[in-house]
Amino acid sequence: MWHHAAPRAAAAAAPEAWAPGDLSSSYRCRCWAVSWLTAHCQGQTGPALQPSPGTTTRLSPSQVIFFLHLQYHFHNAPKKAADCRLPPEEFRKIEFTSYITNFWYKKGHYKRINLHIKNLHKARETCKSGLAVYRQFSSGGAGGGYPGVPLTQPLPGLPAPAFAAVDGQEKFETRVTALDGGLRVASQNKFGQFCTVGVLINSGSRHETKYLSGISHFLEKLAFSSTAQFGSKDEILLTLEKHGGICDCQASRDTTMYAVSAEAKGLDTVVNLLADVVLQPRLSDEEIEMTRLAIRFELEDLNMRPDPEPLLTEMIHAAAYRDNTVGLNRFCPVENIEKMDRKILHSYLKNYYTPDRMVLAGVGIEHEQLVECAKKYLLGVNPVWGSAKSKDIDRSVAQYTGGIIKVEKDMSNVSLGPTPIPELTHIMIGLESCSFLEDDFIPFAVLNMMMGGGGSFSAGGPGKGMFTRLYLNVLNRHHWMYNATSYHHSYEDTGLLCIHASADPKQVREMVEILTKEFVLMSGTVGEVELERAKTQLKSMLMMNLESRPVIFEDVGRQVLATSTRKLPHELCDLINNVKASDIKRVVTKMLRNKPAVAALGDLTELPTYEHIQAALSSKDGQLPRMYRLFR
Repeated sequence: MWHHAAPRAAAAAAPEAWAPGDLSSSYRCRCWAVSWLTAHCQGQTGPALQPSPGTTTRLSPSQVIFFLHLQYHFHNAPKKAADCRLPPEEFRKIEFTSYITNFWYKKGHYKRINLHIKNLHKARETCKSGLAVYRQFSSGGAGGGYPGVPLTQPLPGLPAPAFAAVDGQEKFETRVTALDGGLRVASQNKFGQFCTVGVLINSGSRHETKYLSGISHFLEKLAFSSTAQFGSKDEILLTLEKHGGICDCQASRDTTMYAVSAEAKGLDTVVNLLADVVLQPRLSDEEIEMTRLAIRFELEDLNMRPDPEPLLTEMIHAAAYRDNTVGLNRFCPVENIEKMDRKILHSYLKNYYTPDRMVLAGVGIEHEQLVECAKKYLLGVNPVWGSAKSKDIDRSVAQYTGGIIKVEKDMSNVSLGPTPIPELTHIMIGLESCSFLEDDFIPFAVLNMMMGGGGSFSAGGPGKGMFTRLYLNVLNRHHWMYNATSYHHSYEDTGLLCIHASADPKQVREMVEILTKEFVLMSGTVGEVELERAKTQLKSMLMMNLESRPVIFEDVGRQVLATSTRKLPHELCDLINNVKASDIKRVVTKMLRNKPAVAALGDLTELPTYEHIQAALSSKDGQLPRMYRLFR
């Protein structure tokens, strides 16, 4: 490991000095080695060899032999200075032969090495004549190449590169325009060839109070089927394929979202397709029958999969908001599958698929172009279900009730392969938090990040939450717990903070007590380092997610649908930075006053009663009331 201390002195010693930057780095390194040997053979000082920090000054045999080969090749080089540049392929030959000579050295073939020593003396005599080995330019002639041009300056004679720049006025801020009928158009420009455009509708399972439960689930599966313009789903996919597009529909408890990602130049086709899918679906009998089969399969899959998290999420919502709003089933019940028909679906669509409940959102396109497409394809269109005014709109506010839902289920044989999965009992305990429109939403988000958690098989490392409370206090101390994860569900008028845990059925009572203690400890002291770590991790997760175009689209659409505006990421980061330990304690104290919501799945023999869980959450230490048994 060597570097030369005086390259300029070596260059000055040669008649035709080498200028930095005119050769490739590897070639310069080799040329410098030749220059050092040349100066050394002439008896000049030349560029001094100095060891790099932390290395020794002793050359290995292979390095010595490599230099000998350089001298040998230099001795046999042409005498003209202009032809003394050694091409890279010659250096590769030298490197190859140096390895062979190193092999001779190890085998003790010193006679062959002596030949190189004689060549060194011959090279010394040749070098005394002042033979130059440097070239000033990397290509022939004094005017060729680009000598001495640093990387920070453009090359002469080439056009200046044009880079993408942010618009100085808009700076990619979200723009919102309200059109006739209440339709809102929101967009955020983003550099790139592709865009994501979609329609978000204020419609979901929470609005099915006056209808059969499961309509939103049916509409989600029927999305992007045949329409007035497109005869089948295949025709829609072929149309999108021309623009490199994909489509998707997702229905949640409060929002239904139709989205397409495609090339930005196909925006007109994409918006036309979206308008036809949303307002002109055919809903044929064949498509409805296929949807029935798909929903049956999905429900069977939910009950068979080893991970019960989707099922527990349904159960905890049903327990927290019994028979109202977000507590209604998001999945279609089995008994309602055969009852669904076109008439029921049209009656629901007539009330909830109206312009005042829609937002056309786009990311990666110009706002004016999106507004023109909205006026062209969404305004004044007569839906297939008629243009009568909506009547039976459910505007009820979520009512938190608390309670418990238990499902006894054999979890001993849920493995889908030959490797068995241990039998586990799953518990989820939740308390009401707040809606995403309230100021306390940010402290609850920080609290959820501070609790963190995960499964027993979660890999460690930076950013994995290994210093969150559910890891430090639960998973690291109780090896028999397989999972402990915090979740925060937030809606327009309510929210739910819950912890999901799983363990062996014989240790369910102990597991529940650990969870109640963690809930009570939330209202205790919050360390400064712990709080800063949670805020940093929350900001990191926020910014990382918002690097994805589809995530930006959903964030823009949901915020505009709820508030007609959007808080930008830097505004959210400022709100996160302002969260204090007192804010965490305040929101937790308020949360613990509510009745808990409990969902239990599996072998529930050792499950404490709901009253005992409620008493533990109301106590100072979170312990369950002691039970005394005469017989065990």
